[in-house]
Amino acid sequence: MTTEQAQPVLEKPQDPASPGILQRPHVWVTIGACALVFLSAFESLAVTTIMPLVSRELDGAALYALAFAGPLATGVMGMVAAGNWSDRRGPTAPLYLSVAMFVVGLLIAGTALTMPVLVAGRLVQGLGGGAITVALYVMVARVYPAALHPRIFAAFSAAWVIPSLVGPFAAGVVASALSWHWVFLGVVFLVVPALAMLVPALRGMGRHEPAGSVLPPWEFGRLAWAALAALAVLGLNLSAGVRVDGFAAAPVLLAAAAVAVALVAVRPLVPGGTLRARRGLPSVILVRGLVSAAFFGTEVYLPYLLIERYGFSPQFAGLTLTVGALAWAGASTVQGRLGERLAHRTAIRIGSAAVFGAVVVALVTTWLDWPAAVAIAGWVFAGAGMGLVYPRLSVLTLALSTKATQGFNSSAMSIADSLGGALALAATAIIFTGLAAMGGSFVGVFGLAALLAAIAVVVAPRIPAADRPARKAARVR
Repeated sequence: MTTEQAQPVLEKPQDPASPGILQRPHVWVTIGACALVFLSAFESLAVTTIMPLVSRELDGAALYALAFAGPLATGVMGMVAAGNWSDRRGPTAPLYLSVAMFVVGLLIAGTALTMPVLVAGRLVQGLGGGAITVALYVMVARVYPAALHPRIFAAFSAAWVIPSLVGPFAAGVVASALSWHWVFLGVVFLVVPALAMLVPALRGMGRHEPAGSVLPPWEFGRLAWAALAALAVLGLNLSAGVRVDGFAAAPVLLAAAAVAVALVAVRPLVPGGTLRARRGLPSVILVRGLVSAAFFGTEVYLPYLLIERYGFSPQFAGLTLTVGALAWAGASTVQGRLGERLAHRTAIRIGSAAVFGAVVVALVTTWLDWPAAVAIAGWVFAGAGMGLVYPRLSVLTLALSTKATQGFNSSAMSIADSLGGALALAATAIIFTGLAAMGGSFVGVFGLAALLAAIAVVVAPRIPAADRPARKAARVR
């Protein structure tokens, strides 16, 4: 394993009179890219809503967890492949192929008559979905000037959050009025027009390197590491269900082994020094993974807590997530408008602290049996924190990348998202089950999430300040 270090290419600030993301020549690119992000997010939330119905109809309880873990795992492989391909030839071909695979996965899942076929479609869908994210990030770096990056990433955040307001309800209506099959098939008719809006900008968007320049090599070794990381994530998700007669510790040992394998496998997939929180880009990637793990590791269990302990109906329990989503979208919009007036490192430190505080509020509320309103109000700060952190981490990742490393670093950021959330959710599932007999399930889950958020707060100051960007952008080969 070697480390390459190169000077990041930082574009000059945009002229105030130059067009914005919703003005020519960017308007159709913005709409098309945000539409793809929106549809990916909608599909994820919609599937969560309808999967109990699908499992019951297809008699697929044994494969229920895999229907969620599978796309997450194959998505990591898609991210690595799209990043490498984009570094070599630009984002055009990777984006076309990834959207095609996403559509094929939707068609397979939407026409499935058995649970194994549906899971196969979900695996293909995840592979394409992971690649779409990376290809879009590289496209942003090639199409938009640097001064517009905060605004386009704020738009991406909003496009990801908005489906949480309408996705579950819309999926329920479609499944009830038509069939759950149309929750998959209906999205196909929307993905194609979204991609069509990007075609003019993508046409001819190659690398256009000077004659004699050397293309980055195909990195088949990294693809193998990505596959190993994906298998480790799947293993961790499934370890809680393993039972060995006379050996009660088997699930814990398998989970520990899966985590160890995942951490070893992820090292070549992220910038050198990420797991050691090295200053600069490695810390940017690490904070992304940590805040994702803390936020989503808590969010999954908040409605469960409100239903089980406080007697909320599912509809009212879900409003907690809506409140957080609105705060996320609002904070993301505000930081996009502030632009350089709010330093990147300041936004990330404030956002990380807000997520930590919100998780601690949920933990203390559970521990001391405080009113549910306290945890719900606290979750507003978690959403706002994510709205600050996510766009700024995306901006810094591109700012600290060279043209030759945009794909690698974008894939590393997406991998940190996926693996951080997946590992946290798998670990919290084991903790939740293990502490159930003592009545400490929710305390244990929120305690782990608080620990991860606290580490993010500690690492955040190691991110470079906006006015003093890191002089070297490292990446691992």
